[in-house]
Amino acid sequence: MAASRALLPSPQASASPARARARLAVPSSLITLAARGGAKANSTRLRVRCAVLSSPAPVAPSESKPAHRISRSGSDGALRPKPAVLVAEKLSEAGLAVLREFADLECAYGMSPAELLAKVSQFDALIVRSGTKVTREVLEAGRGRLRVVGRAGVGIDNVDLQAATEVGCLVVNAPTANTVAAAEHGIALLASMARNVSQADAALKAGKWQRNKYVGVSLVEKTLSIMGFGKVGSEVARRAKGLGMHVIAHDPYAPADRARALGVELVSFDEAIARADFISLHMPLIPTTSKIFNDESFAKMKTGVRIINVARGGVIDEDALVRALDSGKVAQAALDVFTVEPPPKDSKLVLHENVTVTPHLGASTVEAQEGVAIEITEAVVGALRGELAATAVNAPMVPAEIMSELAPYVSLAEKLGRLAVQLVAGESGIKGVKVVYTTARGPDDLDTRLLRAMVTKGLVEPVSSTFVNLVNADYTAKQRGLRITEERVAHDSPAAEAPLESVQVRLSNVQSKFAGAISDGGDIVLEGRVKYGVPHLTLVGPYEVDVSLEGNLILCRQIDQPGMIGKVGNILGQRNVNISFMSVGRTFRGKQAIMAIGVDEEPDKETLEKIGAIPAIEEFVFLEL
Repeated sequence: MAASRALLPSPQASASPARARARLAVPSSLITLAARGGAKANSTRLRVRCAVLSSPAPVAPSESKPAHRISRSGSDGALRPKPAVLVAEKLSEAGLAVLREFADLECAYGMSPAELLAKVSQFDALIVRSGTKVTREVLEAGRGRLRVVGRAGVGIDNVDLQAATEVGCLVVNAPTANTVAAAEHGIALLASMARNVSQADAALKAGKWQRNKYVGVSLVEKTLSIMGFGKVGSEVARRAKGLGMHVIAHDPYAPADRARALGVELVSFDEAIARADFISLHMPLIPTTSKIFNDESFAKMKTGVRIINVARGGVIDEDALVRALDSGKVAQAALDVFTVEPPPKDSKLVLHENVTVTPHLGASTVEAQEGVAIEITEAVVGALRGELAATAVNAPMVPAEIMSELAPYVSLAEKLGRLAVQLVAGESGIKGVKVVYTTARGPDDLDTRLLRAMVTKGLVEPVSSTFVNLVNADYTAKQRGLRITEERVAHDSPAAEAPLESVQVRLSNVQSKFAGAISDGGDIVLEGRVKYGVPHLTLVGPYEVDVSLEGNLILCRQIDQPGMIGKVGNILGQRNVNISFMSVGRTFRGKQAIMAIGVDEEPDKETLEKIGAIPAIEEFVFLEL
């Protein structure tokens, strides 16, 4: 394995040992291109080979060794070899031109897994689309030379991120170039579905003239609910407003000011689906959104609602959608994506007469394909030059001594962010975040960038498909309108060996699902400490608690009276839910208290309802860690 890699150099070259252990350094492999073998006389000519490989026949040795072109790199003017880049799937000429200016390029389309394994060790970067699997075997076959993997598109399901991180390989994607194309396709499906374009086209081509059968519905004054108000959802909103539609949206993370600027009302999930005449899906496929549109969701919708999906197929329970279509609850659906792609030929959903389908064409425009190619090649070139990549999707390697010292605090910071975002009421969004560190160390002895990145990771990842790490945390926060500030509070004991006494996360100007988490100042406040190497939650709003942040968590705000622990424990025990920790904090005796309960398993809905039905319990919330 290549030498340990880390990012972000210290601005002071002569830092003390104490300071050095708390700083992150840039790997030389991401700044300076190391010499990789001697240059041959004929290697001054740039060689670009684009070959379409259709059979698994072995590649001849002469075809697998890209020549290095010697070029000047860096301020010292030293001669260094150009990096070699392998493009494994078709990329537009505009993207290839970017690469030719910087690297020795080889295009080898249609490679078998065996051929990719045989070639990858001779390249510094690999660019793929969705068809090539960049597995652990491929990354390990890179033998330390492969430093960047570029995914031309948004999804990175075909890249083993954990393995890439372990071998010190940066993964970048192209998340923005196809935004307009996807939005336009969503609008195209919306209009086509409303006017039965595809069904009428098929009927007329079959010799049928059925004007009365294919009477459509108007879009003007209809309510469109956009589920997921990110880049694509925002662009759909702009276009739908131009069609005279009333647009509402649900996104627990959308900045309220951006929604207001577009004339869009942010509402809760249930309100969004209940008020909608049309529902357009633009949410990521993550555990919390998998099959979120199911029998229960469809039951809450208006009869005759129409659904468009150009996001991810897995957010819809396809069997439940067929049932909703058959019953008339859902009048029509227009789908570009499916749980399994391509879907089975006998799919009831695809063959349903009230469903309009396209084969994942959301990003399939000439302009989008060119934009994706340019975006990913510029990201790869930047990464090979040692620049911090805003579209990086995996965590960079950091020195072992830093990770060893900060590891429990890294976990604490992420879990506090993860808990905090779950306490925010969906329609309010997050506006301001303050991270408060109580520490005995001075600013030069503790670099908090990693901790800030992990708070951002905890806040963003549960409600997004974005992968957050040290490289892209600040960029991600800025893109999502998060204003993150940091404050240091001096610890009483300057002799303390631990780098931090506590970490506190405060969310300002938000609504909370759990009023007990609101401090006297009106912020959602969570604070934690590390005890015996394990992250603990020690403060919720004004209430002091002490519960290990392992498993899952139930918070109950109750009237402070005897027997409450037993009542809640009884219910959980009867439902075979194991309690790992329990802590009670109160403001004044006999007034209000908060009970924090760590549980190994997720209680079912009935169990949580029984807890909520206890007369002394005023509110409760279940939080996943």
